[in-house]
Amino acid sequence: MVRDGYYYAVALIALGLLVGWSFSTMLSIPAFLLAAFFLWFFRDPERAIPSEPGAIVSPADGKVTAIAPLMANGERRMRVSIFLNVFNVHVNRSPVSGIIREIVYKKGQYLNAMNPASAEMNEQNSVTVEGEGQRVEFKQIAGLLARRIVFNKKIGDRVQRGERVGLIKFGSRVDIMFDASANLQIKVGDNVQGGSTVLAYFPPDGGLAGTAATQARQGAS
Repeated sequence: MVRDGYYYAVALIALGLLVGWSFSTMLSIPAFLLAAFFLWFFRDPERAIPSEPGAIVSPADGKVTAIAPLMANGERRMRVSIFLNVFNVHVNRSPVSGIIREIVYKKGQYLNAMNPASAEMNEQNSVTVEGEGQRVEFKQIAGLLARRIVFNKKIGDRVQRGERVGLIKFGSRVDIMFDASANLQIKVGDNVQGGSTVLAYFPPDGGLAGTAATQARQGAS
């Protein structure tokens, strides 16, 4: 359980008790129901973190809404967009092990997170993690209902693959970008879990070796 859930729940329970004592028990029911919702919304389940070399795990729970190549600083990158609805776990996790090299927070609008423009226009927090010869960026993007992005780490911190690093409150979106040579393991429409679903594998010795390794994994499954 994320501690924010307790803050909301305690306040609403106190409100419900006050309303029930001052007016009627029936009028206090909405406050108690909201308290229960917040306790459920801020759940933080344990996850089995993959240990395979080169694995890039999902930074968030949700549905894959887009997978697209792009150029960034002259490099070929792959971007995966994950939409979190209000029913998803909203705790975010580091996709790879490494050191946080950059954190860039930008204020912005609150467009619907399904809108492609939200990736540039909405409030967002971009994080770059570097380790094992890899550089992965992921972006916490506020959605139509989200009004607060939380990130608990700072530049220079070392993080482990699947480690909890923050959350986005209510509906939102997380984008992740990595080298285009990585071998994708997901497709648009897939539902993923933060910290446990492998999005892609970095090839250990280049594209051909990476492809062979992926085929070997698939053949063994």
